[in-house]
Amino acid sequence: MKNILSSLGAGALGAFAMCLVMWLSTKYGVTHALGVAIQGSTSPEWIYPRIVWGGLWGLLFLLPLFASSILARSFVLALIPTLVQLFIIFPYYQGKGIAGLNLGLLTPFVVFFFFWVWSLATSLILKLAK
Repeated sequence: MKNILSSLGAGALGAFAMCLVMWLSTKYGVTHALGVAIQGSTSPEWIYPRIVWGGLWGLLFLLPLFASSILARSFVLALIPTLVQLFIIFPYYQGKGIAGLNLGLLTPFVVFFFFWVWSLATSLILKLAK
C-alpha cells in the first residue's frame, strides 16, 4: 500500500513539475518557436486534470523496469503516456489528428519531452522518498 501511495503522490508532483515546464515553455515562446500550438497555463482548471492523470500514470513506477537507472527508467516510462496522448487523446478526443500533427510537425517530440520531464521528476521524487 505504501508503494502505491508513494507512486500516486510522486506522479502528481511530477505532473506539477511538467505543468511548470509547459507554462514556462509557453511564457518564453519555446513551443511557439518550434511551431507547436501547445500552451501551458497556470489556471487551476488546466493544471488539476494533469496532476490527477500524472498521479494515475505514476502507478507505472510500480513496474520493475530499469530500476537501477533513473534516466533509462524515466525515458521508457515516459513513452507510455506519450503514446496514449499522441494516438488516442489527440486524434479521438481533441480532433488534433494522428500524433497531434495538426498542432505542429514537432508535436510528438514536444509531447515526449514534457512527459519525460514528468517521468524524470517522478523518478527523482520516488528516489528521495526511499
